[in-house]
Amino acid sequence: MPVLTRLIPSPVVVDIRRGALDDLAGLLADQRISASGKLAVAISDGSGRALRERLTPALPGAHWYPVTDGTLDSAVKLADDIKGNRYDAVVGLGGGKIVDVAKYAAARVGLPMVAVATNLAHDGLCSPVATLDNDNGRGSYGVPTPIAVVIDLDIVRQAPARFVRSGIGDAVSNISCVADWELAHEVNGEEIDGLAAAMARQAGEAVLRHPGGIGDDAFLKVLAEGLVLTGISMSVAGDSRPASGACHEINHAFDLLYPKRAASHGEQVGLGACFAMHLRGAREESLHMAATLRRHGLPVVPEEIGFTADEFVQAVDYAPQTRPGRFTILEHLNLSTDQIRDAYADYAKAIHS
Repeated sequence: MPVLTRLIPSPVVVDIRRGALDDLAGLLADQRISASGKLAVAISDGSGRALRERLTPALPGAHWYPVTDGTLDSAVKLADDIKGNRYDAVVGLGGGKIVDVAKYAAARVGLPMVAVATNLAHDGLCSPVATLDNDNGRGSYGVPTPIAVVIDLDIVRQAPARFVRSGIGDAVSNISCVADWELAHEVNGEEIDGLAAAMARQAGEAVLRHPGGIGDDAFLKVLAEGLVLTGISMSVAGDSRPASGACHEINHAFDLLYPKRAASHGEQVGLGACFAMHLRGAREESLHMAATLRRHGLPVVPEEIGFTADEFVQAVDYAPQTRPGRFTILEHLNLSTDQIRDAYADYAKAIHS
């Protein structure tokens, strides 16, 4: 009887610890990613300068490319700049925008990409997707999974606390996203990948149930591991389904309806996840999720990020239009505006009781 297996696209190495950045050159050489040290390193035009000064002695063969923003134009420019220089790999050193620009550019020129994340704002650091701003707003572009992921907890600690909080919201929202995926399977027969769902759910549960806070190395490591696992779960599934459900539709609606007022991705999806769990009748889970987010300083009602209840209702009403073809609790219930308003009133009452 044959033994059937599948290959999972994932990094060859994931290094999450204090001081990891200091060993970057050795890691790339040991893993045969870049024995020569000839690298194209994308960095931010601001905070990346200090890291460049720190790493230049250890990476004498690297060429440094400042990236001004997270647009498709910047990603294409980076690809054009590094083309033909015979680099071993592209390194994205910075936050989510820098990593996504580097992922897209590396894919465009056919080089492996190393993600060196300087904050934990969201799960994109290890995902097979590059999210870039374009002329029509924002687009998601399929790219290979990074060949290596390096997260230095000392560097992460230097980033503003709001970035860690955003990552918490994004990780915890996985629980709602997987519930939406399972609902689509039950109602519409949508195929569900059990391994991808398990990885995404456990990543969210690990962050949800960890007793530590954003100042603890143990908690930061669990959060970083959870965000990496979530990215790999999307590679396993072949799309963003394990980590994108009703909560992300609500997030996209906020971004589209109130572009100049939108909060962070993690704040919006965390709030959306709490409300989505309430909509599906999972009251205790919704309250537990809200209590955890609140403990970490994240919003659980729209007023805490500067939106009125009516504006939140409008965002929820608009949300299904942001991802045509995706089936979540919002599409399943198909609530009218008045029904959404009533549901939010029940949610707010439960949160404040």
